[in-house]
Amino acid sequence: MNYHFLRLIVFSFVVSITNSALAVTLHDNIFRIEDPKNASSSLMLLNENTEDDFADVDDFENFDEISFNAPYNSWSNTAVNPYNINLLHSKDTFRVDVSGYTHPLDKVQRITSHFGPRRTRYHYGIDLKLNVGDTVRSSFDGMVRIAKIGRGYGYYVLVRHFNGLETIYGHLSKILVDTEQLVKAGDPIGLGGSTGRSTGPHLHYEVRYLGNAINPESLICFDNLSVKTPELLVSAETFRYKLDVDRMRNYTVRRGDTLSTIARRQGTTIRNLCRLNNITTKTTLRVGRVLRIS
Repeated sequence: MNYHFLRLIVFSFVVSITNSALAVTLHDNIFRIEDPKNASSSLMLLNENTEDDFADVDDFENFDEISFNAPYNSWSNTAVNPYNINLLHSKDTFRVDVSGYTHPLDKVQRITSHFGPRRTRYHYGIDLKLNVGDTVRSSFDGMVRIAKIGRGYGYYVLVRHFNGLETIYGHLSKILVDTEQLVKAGDPIGLGGSTGRSTGPHLHYEVRYLGNAINPESLICFDNLSVKTPELLVSAETFRYKLDVDRMRNYTVRRGDTLSTIARRQGTTIRNLCRLNNITTKTTLRVGRVLRIS
């Protein structure tokens, strides 16, 4: 038999077998969801710069065995907000059952940073003081969507809840759950810490609806660890803070800049620059420093 003809037959057979194997793999794992048992051992290997990554999104419309009270149609184990929906312009009002709330910490803790503008960034959650190793619990029943390390959040967990909300728990010292794991309200999901962009032990806690952050203090009374009302109404008014976000402007200090020249060029005042950036007229402006202008 011709040698080259024999090689062609063998090559065709190998390609056929490979394609069949790939077809079975893709069919069996159509949502590209990793096995939770294998995911926990590779948390540190995931790309840490993915808090705002929109690339890794899975079609969720056929995930029939799980029902969420919100129009979710995507699932991502890396992107905090893969939905790209701005509810500031929504004409609908969504009713969310929050009667099953459990506080993420076992006791009342001081809020060290509130929801809103913070220096040159907008703070989309609240910070709760804790001790390293304190148990952090899921606020509602749901499924873990993200359990990984991020550049800003450090070790963090994001849970999609059956009532339509999603909650984020950041700066953990240890993650206790896997992606796609079902959790009940009050289940331990991590231990408190100070990982990521953090200046001390605390829990960064966020509440979101379709990727849009909600001020946790509009929902939760942190003095007695309970919700203010058993039903949360989510509408465009809930997200009016986004108008303030759109108005925020920053300026990077360049060589030769002074507060006077920056204020004049940016159409503001020295007093306003000092107030927004918690500085005085005697503060040394280092090249590269970012100042909030409005």
